Amino acid sequence: MNPAAALHLTADRRRSTGESHQALHPLLSGPGQGLSIPAARDAEQARLEAEVFQRVCAMGGLSCHALGIVRVRPQEDVLTLRLVDEPAVLGHWVEFLYPRVSDIRDAGEDPRDRVSGVPGLRSARVPGGVRLYRPGLKAAILLRGFSPDRWERIAAKREGVYGSVLRRPDWTTVEEAAYDAQRVQPFDILSSLLRRIRATAGAGPVNSTDVWTSGRGIRLETTDGPPCSDLVRLLTKGPCGLGWEVTAKTCTCRCDHPHTSTGCSVDFLDPATGRPVWYSNLKWNRTLDDNRVETLARLRSVLT
Repeated sequence: MNPAAALHLTADRRRSTGESHQALHPLLSGPGQGLSIPAARDAEQARLEAEVFQRVCAMGGLSCHALGIVRVRPQEDVLTLRLVDEPAVLGHWVEFLYPRVSDIRDAGEDPRDRVSGVPGLRSARVPGGVRLYRPGLKAAILLRGFSPDRWERIAAKREGVYGSVLRRPDWTTVEEAAYDAQRVQPFDILSSLLRRIRATAGAGPVNSTDVWTSGRGIRLETTDGPPCSDLVRLLTKGPCGLGWEVTAKTCTCRCDHPHTSTGCSVDFLDPATGRPVWYSNLKWNRTLDDNRVETLARLRSVLT
């Protein structure tokens, strides 16, 4: 295959996942067939990815990589995420992911209110990284790009806060109840977005992506996202698209002057589920200034 043609066929996936052309080229199946992004194998894999995604979104903008994710390697039975090797980023992943079970008992209380983080989440050291999983379930996420020793040191410092849950090989009763109570969620859509998280990052030095549910729909927000035309193309059409439709759009990307108070918004609809996805790009135009450098230094000392 012509090298230029092959490069074109991997372009959308490279933009969506951060994978290299060299890694993707062997996956090309034929002339003119662009690479797609495989969906999670089953509902449990999609659920784990969705719940991890929702938790780490609280991190905010700590690097040029949205959620600190440099690269995504999507496979049907496992999702591999390469994180930036930044202690503050790793500290936030540990902080927001690992479950913390409250000792406060109230017969009328929703069990989900007693568990912070991802109910049932455990981790295991694997060659070159850390494996996230739930006991007794096959779903898994592999985290790479950093020293597992550093991750374990950060987790060990938090063990005084989380208690013995980090070392527990099975579920607690409260975690099981919280897991069973959280049945109706758009896990498939959230999983698909995480597998395309690089598509939400702009070209600036600071990126932040957030997602949350709102009624039957999903809110997707970036603070310094990409041009709307790029994101719309990657999420709707093409080999990596989700088949979404655009129902409304307000875009300032092509204006000949900067906007400091007006961002962009795009309303999507997922025809397969009937769920709306409301996207907004706040366009904060943040820079890696002295204040942000000082904030990172302070977070390193607190979280690690």
